[in-house]
Amino acid sequence: MAADSMEIDDALYSRQRYVLGDTAMQKMAQSHVFLSGVGGLGVEIAKNIILAGVKALTVHDTKQCTKWDLGINFFIHEDDIVSQRNRAEATLHHIAELNPYVHVAASTMPLDESTDLSFLKQYQCVILTEVSLSLQKKINDFCHAQQPPIKFISADVYGICSRLFCDFGDEFEVLDTTGEEPKEIFISNITQSNPGIVTCLENHPHRLETGQFLTFREVNGMSCLNGSTHQITVVSPYSFSIGNTSDMEPYLHGGIAVQVKTPKMFCFERLEKQLTNPTCLVADFIKPEAPLQTHIAMLALNHFEEKFGRMPNIGCHQDAEEMLKIAMSLSETLENKPQVNGDIVKWLSRTAQGFLAPLAAAVGGVASQEVLKAVTGKFSPLQQWLYIDMLDMVTPLEKMGSEEFLPRGDRYDALRACIGESLCQKLHDLNVFLVGCGAIGCEMLKNFALLGVGTGQDKGMVTITDPDLIEKSNLNRQFLFRPHHIQKPKSYTAAEATLNINPCLKIDSYINKVCPATENTYSDEFYTRQDVIVTALDNVEARRYIDSRCVANLRPLLDSGTMGTKGHTEVVVPHLTESYNSHRDPPEEEIPFCTLKSFPAAIEHTIQWARDKFESLFSHKPSLFNKFWQTYPSAEEVLQRIKSGESLEGCFHVIKTLSRRPRNWTQCVELARVKFEKYFSHKALQLLHSFPLDTRLKDGSLFWQSPKRPPFPVKFDFNDPLHYDFIVSAAKLFATVYCVPFTEQDLSEETILKITSSVKVPEFRPSNKVVQTDETARKPDHIPVSSEDERNAIFQLEKSILSNEALQNDLQMKPISFEKDDDSNGHIDFITAASNLRAKMYNIEPADRFKTKRIAGKIIPAIATATAAVSGLVALELIKVVGGYPADAYKNCFLNLAIPIMVFTETAKVRRTEIRNGISFTIWDRWTIYGKEDFTLLDFINAVREKYGIEPTMVVQGVKMLYVPVMPGHIKRLKLTMQKLVKPSADKKYVDLTVSFAPETDGDEDLPGPPVRYYFVQEDN
Repeated sequence: MAADSMEIDDALYSRQRYVLGDTAMQKMAQSHVFLSGVGGLGVEIAKNIILAGVKALTVHDTKQCTKWDLGINFFIHEDDIVSQRNRAEATLHHIAELNPYVHVAASTMPLDESTDLSFLKQYQCVILTEVSLSLQKKINDFCHAQQPPIKFISADVYGICSRLFCDFGDEFEVLDTTGEEPKEIFISNITQSNPGIVTCLENHPHRLETGQFLTFREVNGMSCLNGSTHQITVVSPYSFSIGNTSDMEPYLHGGIAVQVKTPKMFCFERLEKQLTNPTCLVADFIKPEAPLQTHIAMLALNHFEEKFGRMPNIGCHQDAEEMLKIAMSLSETLENKPQVNGDIVKWLSRTAQGFLAPLAAAVGGVASQEVLKAVTGKFSPLQQWLYIDMLDMVTPLEKMGSEEFLPRGDRYDALRACIGESLCQKLHDLNVFLVGCGAIGCEMLKNFALLGVGTGQDKGMVTITDPDLIEKSNLNRQFLFRPHHIQKPKSYTAAEATLNINPCLKIDSYINKVCPATENTYSDEFYTRQDVIVTALDNVEARRYIDSRCVANLRPLLDSGTMGTKGHTEVVVPHLTESYNSHRDPPEEEIPFCTLKSFPAAIEHTIQWARDKFESLFSHKPSLFNKFWQTYPSAEEVLQRIKSGESLEGCFHVIKTLSRRPRNWTQCVELARVKFEKYFSHKALQLLHSFPLDTRLKDGSLFWQSPKRPPFPVKFDFNDPLHYDFIVSAAKLFATVYCVPFTEQDLSEETILKITSSVKVPEFRPSNKVVQTDETARKPDHIPVSSEDERNAIFQLEKSILSNEALQNDLQMKPISFEKDDDSNGHIDFITAASNLRAKMYNIEPADRFKTKRIAGKIIPAIATATAAVSGLVALELIKVVGGYPADAYKNCFLNLAIPIMVFTETAKVRRTEIRNGISFTIWDRWTIYGKEDFTLLDFINAVREKYGIEPTMVVQGVKMLYVPVMPGHIKRLKLTMQKLVKPSADKKYVDLTVSFAPETDGDEDLPGPPVRYYFVQEDN
């Protein structure tokens, strides 16, 4: 998005574009933003909005770089301090190189009560950090008074507290408040009544809200509803009313109700008024009063600064008492006269000069999203305050002396003022394992560097791993990477970039995936050396695996993830909390096989069908073809074996592929044209032959009714761009897998027209194949081959051999691996064309290439704002884990910056399983049995019985059943030695087993106990 161009660089912005959409991206590319204050919070906001792609950003600051800044601003270095550079000028180059499409300028002019503010008229949004409250009010009044108003945001982090304020004017229109896809509801009935009641399909709740608008289409019977829009009232999870339908014709069947997004107007009050009657977002429902209490405390801080011309001294009890008096008097001036929380006031006073970089990352992420809302009108803005405090962090700090918090002249003074020297030292000595160096991983490494994690003289190490290489699309949110890093390993590059932030950090980089195959590298010994594990992953399977390794080795785990504007954080602490695997998200609903094959009802179905066709045609079948000919190296040998009656697995399909193999470009185009006819014409004709339009079910209802859509054959038209795209993309992919060369001339319209015009398309002949209609049926593993098919295979293979078309070169294909991010390879082109042709066949609304790419590629929408927010929240929990805080101090978080909501919840306390007689265990417990060389399975069972008081009924190692009494031959295993049964690896002294036991109540199923770690020999004490 260059200053003189409105083109969107899709390779750079692809993930973000899925979050914001084209309209918002274009608006952002026209916006000029002013940011005052480039300290720790300001640089976070600048980073995020530059990555997002505003047109221009001016960063303003009048302060010089100091040692203090090294711990809060990740773009300021030692040489900036030596040369006493201005903070805006020192930061300018670094933030500018984050995004070449954004024009960045620095301003060092004075900004105070006497400044003429007319220069701000050139900006659409003004952001203030580190600005006095009186000046904030003056600038806010100026911005609010403009026509149109300049969007105003102020944000501050002082010690353990933070605040964010937004004012977007008297009227701020939002076109899309949530960013969610409009809901489509399949209808099963509409009553003729006042009001008319619309009922959804069984087991498909509508999830709508009263007041929303819906439009209707494809309604049979009450056809006057089609194209009309109605405001709804929710009646039940499966029904809603739409107004008077009593005069309409009777409803017959079918129909889809589609949610209509309507603009919403938001009204904002000026800062001056909001100070006395604040509207706050409640983030922690356990402490609903906390936002107002923090509001008073921070107002008291501002008044203290104005009264004394300074901030309260670090750890000073006298200043804290003075600030508490100010807060008490201020409480009387607020409309609701809220109660003052003495602890918040005291700790804000004692830490106000300090700065928690992770808190700035969290608030900066939210503030940056508000900037994007301000300039695009996309998503619901914050109304109007957000307060986040870290009061949970201070209880153990009460015991520390004030000298713990005083500055020592190093880069950690701002952090030390908040958490004390002892906790700083624990962070320095920390061994942490970070899994993943993508968007969250980069942000986490930045937080580690600012906190000094792994910088201890004798202890401490940050170990990171990521198997991926850097791609251009990563640069939009993985801020440690630059264009010259593309195709370099993420972990090595991230390590190098992190050392630029803090050269004292010790970091060890790997490029391995963390999975069962790499347990030699990431062994139990490796995990036990780590103090904490942090995951920055994008899939549930990997999270579950790492969680299981953390539980097995009693290691704390900090997990987080994002999807678009949504994010989560979770804290797992041994013996205190449940683990990630203790709760299971519901599995993703799979599209039924019969829906994909014959009865698609939505564009997602046709996209998945096209994706499956791609895999089958260009990957799976070519791979099977190659595998077959690696087993049977010559066609003659195969022919001989078939003739002798031998059954060769897969030979029918392989011979069919060989006999139809295209050998030149013309044949590739012809094959594509034949596939077109088969997929988009013959398939429809066959379904209508099997189920004519008037087919009825046993209950008399029509077979073809919602959600089933009758297909109609598509007649090939060379001049239809969609038809042409399918032929060309399919032909190119066939040429690739069959190793057929082609030229630019071959791709010309003239050549394609000439070939397709002369293709003899097979006529449709109906078959008596049974069409699967059962939604619970799965795709069959094998399709039986008839004797006629076998005879045909022999004939085709003989023919290929005689015509010299079964030579060694003919027995090779080139399988294609689906790659969504290379627009030149034609993969998405084929899927888009195939999907939309199938959609046309079934009268389904098509999808553009962009949407098709997201769904087919299973792309997770991503934006830097949410990434920064969750990583900051995780790093705050890291401090608590390192400090050994009690269970009630830890907080999990779910956020959705689009709405916006941010919900903090206490971690789930670990559940205890009772056995009997006071014996119980949790997921964190380990039972231990020490054996010797001749220790048998019976000895092991007796040892468990004697030591832990249970009656073992089953012994399992992973998925391998070692002892199940009802299994044949298992009783005999009791005499076998443990070494023979479990076969330990050479470097392992133990094995983890699961022992089940009989419950106290008869009839109940056996219960698994905690893992039993069996040592093959007694360890020396």
